[in-house]
Amino acid sequence: MSFGAAVAPAPQLVGSSTSGTTDRLAPQDHCVQSSGNDGISSLRWSETANHLVSTNWDGGVRCWEVHEQGGQIRALPKAQVNHEGNAPVLDCCLSPDGNTVFSVGADKAVRMWQLGQTPPNNVPQQIGSHDQPIKSVRFLKSSNMIVSGGYDKLLKFWDARQPNPVAQIQLPERVYDMDTSDTLMVVACAGRHILTYNVQGQPQEHERKESPLKFQSRCVAAFPDNTGYAVGSIEGRVGIQYATKVPGKDSFAFKCHREGNNVYAVNHIAFHKGYGTFSTVGADGIVNFWDKDNKQRLKGFPAIHRTISCAQFNTQGNMFAYASSYDWSKGSSHHAPNTPNEIFVHHVQDDEIKPKGKKSGYR
Repeated sequence: MSFGAAVAPAPQLVGSSTSGTTDRLAPQDHCVQSSGNDGISSLRWSETANHLVSTNWDGGVRCWEVHEQGGQIRALPKAQVNHEGNAPVLDCCLSPDGNTVFSVGADKAVRMWQLGQTPPNNVPQQIGSHDQPIKSVRFLKSSNMIVSGGYDKLLKFWDARQPNPVAQIQLPERVYDMDTSDTLMVVACAGRHILTYNVQGQPQEHERKESPLKFQSRCVAAFPDNTGYAVGSIEGRVGIQYATKVPGKDSFAFKCHREGNNVYAVNHIAFHKGYGTFSTVGADGIVNFWDKDNKQRLKGFPAIHRTISCAQFNTQGNMFAYASSYDWSKGSSHHAPNTPNEIFVHHVQDDEIKPKGKKSGYR
């Protein structure tokens, strides 16, 4: 099933580039300075200020202060730290007060960076570790703990003041992505396993199931109202799943990021906290905004000329950051080392992301 208004066809993907003719979603989108020298793996906004943080395969964790006035955006580089040995950094999150960044990656370490401080050797403090690279990290507001998920098939829960994990959970497979919203945590693993947890106090498994999608999970995002999650796969499909029963709402899946016989990975899903609508970004260089409740595509942007690896709305919902960066969907043989890895910030218009009301039908 697919839904919403038609958009411009997705281009044929060739290596790290698409045949899109533009480098950004809209001409006025702001290009962020000093975004790194390798693939961009995650983007996160502070909840308390418009501070944008990125992680990068070049080992860097970077922070910008972003200003918006009258639809005009500018981002000022503030600081950068690097994981030990410039090991690739795969994910990050911020504390609720916006003062601390937690990052994880190929150095198998959970690291903590206090914004405004320069750590020794410019390497963030290590507060935890796994036996294999760590794919995802999140902050649990309900318990003030940090949770990390790795390729060692473990979830580990950390108190930043203690060297050993407070708790750990064995998983059926490697962690590919993870997200939280208040008391809900959802973990997408290899082998199409999806697990949900109630993280109010001691984490309790709520459900484990097979993904509703037929192919490998690529990304997962929890609904802002904690009732469920969206999962994206490598075969251009998204599943909308309810973890708790909501009257009048049923789980479903739909196709996206496809054109004819060309199928593209859904690289990232991000929810707008105000409206509960969401974005998908893909290996086709396309960004779509969706309304799951009314089963509509709200906005389809023209393809840019590179794959889009990740994206995120800020807390206010008026800015949307996205990374124009190779996503490795075609492997190392298609990587173009001299291709720029760029971050853009789009000023979100209300009519792009606000629900438009139920249509009589969808396709």
